[in-house]
Amino acid sequence: MDSNNLNNSNNWYAIYTKPRTEKKVYERMLLKGYNAYLPLVTSIREWSDRKKKVVTPLISGYVFVNINKDNLFETMNIQGTLGVLRYLGKPAIVREEEIENLKILLNDTENFCELKNVSFEKGEQIEVVNGLFKGLKGYSVNIQGKHRIIVEVEAIGSRLAVNVPLDFVRKLAVLDSVNI
Repeated sequence: MDSNNLNNSNNWYAIYTKPRTEKKVYERMLLKGYNAYLPLVTSIREWSDRKKKVVTPLISGYVFVNINKDNLFETMNIQGTLGVLRYLGKPAIVREEEIENLKILLNDTENFCELKNVSFEKGEQIEVVNGLFKGLKGYSVNIQGKHRIIVEVEAIGSRLAVNVPLDFVRKLAVLDSVNI
């Protein structure tokens, strides 16, 4: 593929949104005809007098859009958007594999949790070959005696852990170090 085709192809980008406006920005993008993605999770919130199911973004402050780089900044005209995630001064491309990992994770939101301020040593890259998370790629880690897959959406630095039985994964490669 020549560089002109690369420049004319669509890629996934992470769009910053105003706080708590992810769902509205997502809806507005869809209305304008953009191919957008917003991973949502349902959780039960409990107050002193009631319980309620609440749907919230998996990754706060971002909506993903699949668009040609030349048309990317047209999305800034949508109410609620603040900017495009950048890497080395250019719009950061979110790999298709990372979007697919998010979609696979949302098949069963009860069996994963978000990890914060966790650092890891060496790890093995693995892929889930059975179950709801089939196709998910990540890194094996032992945390509190449970086998988990660590999935990182590199463009935005989110880390998610998924409990997966050992016989549901296969090793892809041994890495010298994992800088998650």
